[in-house]
Amino acid sequence: MSVPQEDVATEAPHTLSPKSESHARNWRGMGWGFVVKLLLMAVVNAFGIMAAISAVRAESWLILSVSVLLLVIANVVYFTKKALPLKYLLPGLIFLLLFQVFIFAYTAYIAFTNYGSGHIGTQEQAVNAALIQGERRVEGSDTYPLTIVERGGEYGFAIVDDGEVFVGDADEPLAESDDAVIGQSGAPTEVPGWNVVPRADLLTDSTLQQTVQSLRVPVSDDPNDGSIRTREGTTGAVYESTLVWDETAETITDTTTGTVYTANDRGSFVAEDGSSLTTGWYVNVGFDNFLRLFTEPRLVQPLLMVAGWTFAFAILSVGLSFGVGLLFALIFNDPRVRARKWLRTLFILPYAFPAFMSALLFRGMFNAEFGVINDLFFFGAEINWLGDPWLARLAVLWVNLWLSYPYWFLVCTGALQALPEDTLEAASLDGAGRFRKFRSIVLPLLLVSTAPLLISSFAFSFNNFTIIYMFNEGGPAIPGAPYALGATDILISAIYDIAGISGGSADYGLASALSIIIFVIVGAISALAFRQTRKLEEYQ
Repeated sequence: MSVPQEDVATEAPHTLSPKSESHARNWRGMGWGFVVKLLLMAVVNAFGIMAAISAVRAESWLILSVSVLLLVIANVVYFTKKALPLKYLLPGLIFLLLFQVFIFAYTAYIAFTNYGSGHIGTQEQAVNAALIQGERRVEGSDTYPLTIVERGGEYGFAIVDDGEVFVGDADEPLAESDDAVIGQSGAPTEVPGWNVVPRADLLTDSTLQQTVQSLRVPVSDDPNDGSIRTREGTTGAVYESTLVWDETAETITDTTTGTVYTANDRGSFVAEDGSSLTTGWYVNVGFDNFLRLFTEPRLVQPLLMVAGWTFAFAILSVGLSFGVGLLFALIFNDPRVRARKWLRTLFILPYAFPAFMSALLFRGMFNAEFGVINDLFFFGAEINWLGDPWLARLAVLWVNLWLSYPYWFLVCTGALQALPEDTLEAASLDGAGRFRKFRSIVLPLLLVSTAPLLISSFAFSFNNFTIIYMFNEGGPAIPGAPYALGATDILISAIYDIAGISGGSADYGLASALSIIIFVIVGAISALAFRQTRKLEEYQ
């Protein structure tokens, strides 16, 4: 019995093997999502490789290790199917590592060093800086035809010496350039790998003139050989330092006086008479910065004043703003008040205004000579709000109250509207008055929902740099205090002053040590406060 061909085709369809079917499903699943992931990972790998190369050039092996480790983890996570949860968690973990853990760890590292003014770089950089400061033109030295050259945004010199062209910049000493072209003036006109800066640009650009006049190109790898410098940009001469560096003995000798400065373990070059060079390098100093905060007489008393005011400012800021916000919330939560929506809008306007602008406006309003506060409320009396320590503190508290009470007004309004009406009605039936209901029911229930916000507000006020700096820059100054500490400075603005960001001497090691202490204080207070808030849950 013969079977028709069409029946054979119907009964025996062509099927794929399980392995082939699995591959087909995988290829069908690789759509645009896979292409986008591939492109994103290509970008991530490109940046990771760039970071690794930069770390190798800077000889930063820690950064190199972290970069390679994160790159490997990212590729393993996003190109395997087993790590599905990490595909969503990894970006957040990396950002947490970079912007929280790394910053804290680096701050802690700086806290154990003398990093600051005069101790910024390495010992090699300190030696070069010292030799530069002592440079003088060599008497009777030759003058070389010179051309300004540029490469990658960095400027350098090309000089002619015995018919040969030598070129270099601040980082690379002079080296011979074989294919350079010398013009009729005797100066180089073409230097391979460099762009020749036209003379007209040097004459018309004052910034370029200052850059060229301050530029020094080392003659060789030995810093004692001096460098090429120029005054007008067409000729150069050799300048040598009056200081001589002995790498073996780690000493710098002043050839004009014969004084020998020896490197010590504190990152300075010190002579036998106790004098030292202004340039130094950063070294590990252990717990010295922390000990200075508690033992250095010139520093302890001002910092104690600042610390006491910091706690007072944070506590009063939170307590006053919460009290005023709650008072207004109670008033405008009463249905008998007309136009409540419009009035609530008016009361939250300070919260919508930028804090730094408000601080600047109040700074002018509290001015003793032409401020409207004295003119309108004190009959034109010249009250020195910003110059007297206690008046300045009172003024900054007022400004902070004006800025922060609308926040608590909004929070307390929402919390009041969420209170259980049946509980309040039961209290009224039991004969409880308004004050008794507020003390025994309303306030405890409010604190249950607002206590975490109060704690976070305390931490914010403890570090409220904006209002302090923009209103009065921490002034008035504390007499005899180092680092320009003032009566209204809080610990965070004191760190700003000690770090020398606004000018003056900078001590990043001491500022970092104080930052660590602030972190410990705020963390400990917050932890204790959160433990205490658990007791409030009994009212629920």
